[in-house]
Amino acid sequence: MSMIRDLRAVVRPSSRVSLRKESGPYDTTRDRATTSAVVDCAVYRDGRRLGTEGPLTPQEAMRLVRRDGGFVWIGLHEPTEAEFAGIAREFGLHPLAVEDAVQAHQRPKLERYDDSLFTVFKTIHYLDHDRLNSSSEVVETGEVMCFTGRDFFITVRHGGQGSLRALRHRLQDDPELLAKGPSAVLHAIADHVVDGYIAVADAVQDDIDEVETEVFSPGRKGSPRGTDAGRIYQLKREVLEFKRAVAPLLRPMQLLSERPMRLIDPEIQKYFRDVADHVARVQEQVIGFDELLNSILQANLAQASVAQNEDMRKITSWAAIIAVPTMVCGVYGMNFDHMPELRWKYGYPLVLGITVAICLGIHRTLKRNGWL
Repeated sequence: MSMIRDLRAVVRPSSRVSLRKESGPYDTTRDRATTSAVVDCAVYRDGRRLGTEGPLTPQEAMRLVRRDGGFVWIGLHEPTEAEFAGIAREFGLHPLAVEDAVQAHQRPKLERYDDSLFTVFKTIHYLDHDRLNSSSEVVETGEVMCFTGRDFFITVRHGGQGSLRALRHRLQDDPELLAKGPSAVLHAIADHVVDGYIAVADAVQDDIDEVETEVFSPGRKGSPRGTDAGRIYQLKREVLEFKRAVAPLLRPMQLLSERPMRLIDPEIQKYFRDVADHVARVQEQVIGFDELLNSILQANLAQASVAQNEDMRKITSWAAIIAVPTMVCGVYGMNFDHMPELRWKYGYPLVLGITVAICLGIHRTLKRNGWL
């Protein structure tokens, strides 16, 4: 938060004056509107970040680049249409790409315009939980939109996760790579996002293994019916969300690695092949997760059906046993004068003994057949 407040602060007068002298009239009202969503803005020349007297606005940074060379990297977080309008005008961004960047909720894609590339990445973050249940959130998604130009790179981030601050610092520690220009930043972000996919896939695999073990482990008669099905279904929904982020990204990474593009450095293009391979691997994992969860869910439902059948057989067996004394008591409860053994002093124990013997015989037969 302190960094954002500093970036929102007004640039020191001395640096403002020098820029006015070199670049002409300066619209401070427009700059205040566009910098409120800026997380970081810096100019890079020969792979190194230029030091300035104060925080730069996007317009000031671009003037420096056009005057002395290098490229500008601007990071924004959830800008409004008004906040992004000034930057879009300054860098000549296509209106359709600008609309997608502001509204978010886009599928991963790569779009080529005259002077820029527009790339959308879905970021995935694994949410830790003590125990998976039917309402657990397993993954949280965000978005990173990238505008890649000849002398600029703009990232628009949506969601609470997926910060690029650590990545920026890591790139600044490698001037040789950063000297390749905006395409090196694009590759670094793609690689960073896909590495996050791999980590999430490993964590989701652990959750699936846990559910699978509990579904097929013995001694589950005491578990509440339907609990496992709810957990499996919730995990399947989270895997589907994961799949929506990974599957559409494979084709854009293949295009970046296979087709020559004038905005992508040829040496950097080779590294996109490795990113595409990682995306393909994660995609295969996610598809496997989905199929495995289908099998686990079907097995769980089959187990529930078998358990219900066993319960019904037990209920039916005990009903058959109880039917014998019920019938005998019903017959002798009719109070007729001429009934078998009604006046005999051993009639009661005899009838009772025969009833018990029949019940025991039925119980033994049902238990031998596996109904009890």
